[in-house]
Amino acid sequence: MDQSKWIQKIEELSLNALPAMQTQIYDGWVIRFADGYTKRANSITPIYPSNENVKKKISNCEQLYFARNDKAVYKVTPQANPINLDRVLEESGYALEGTTSVQVLNLADTESPNETNVIKYDHLHDEWFHDFCLLSNIDDHDQTILKKMLGNIIPKTCFMLLTDEGGTVTASGLGVLEDEYIGLYNIITHENFRNQGNGAILVRNLLNWGKENGAKNAYLQVIETNAPALSLYGKLGFEEKYKYWYRIKTKK
Repeated sequence: MDQSKWIQKIEELSLNALPAMQTQIYDGWVIRFADGYTKRANSITPIYPSNENVKKKISNCEQLYFARNDKAVYKVTPQANPINLDRVLEESGYALEGTTSVQVLNLADTESPNETNVIKYDHLHDEWFHDFCLLSNIDDHDQTILKKMLGNIIPKTCFMLLTDEGGTVTASGLGVLEDEYIGLYNIITHENFRNQGNGAILVRNLLNWGKENGAKNAYLQVIETNAPALSLYGKLGFEEKYKYWYRIKTKK
């Protein structure tokens, strides 16, 4: 698969794995709204061919977000359409933020891990949601939004918790399986149990669940400044396919 096809494939999978509250298609751009929760779910993904004048489109999109008192945010990849979009956004006052590594792993040679102290749910479960929100320090307003979004995922899911021998949740994560790809999301380790291998155990079990359910590849997204996560995923065999970044403008 060439680079452009990789990018489009994973971007589409990512859109499906975290449904926004509202979505609008505008001349090849996927415009998403989620009441301000995360940049990924409140941004414009310009991955399809575009025909309209780019500056006109940017202005129209700004009006959509500014009318909601939100920032105008673009999720930009090397395949963004049109090809000069990133330069035009920069010239239009959009700041660069959140450069992220998109990584892929072929599951053919991954080994089955021991499943000791692993709890799996095939749907959004209150116990998983409660523990994930505690680990992530998500406030009540964002919890309401996130719960709706996670409940609207259409592809097959695995909501996973890892516990210690005493039953304390040490790590949490989500696998979303679509078209032989498992995406890893919401991977987080309890602050008191970091650097003890819990993240690796959780990820290996999610990968194994994906493999058992037909996945041939795994993908994930990790911000470029998250050195511990980059180290973990590198040890597990993940390799970078491309980067994306955000261009952000706030209403004056």
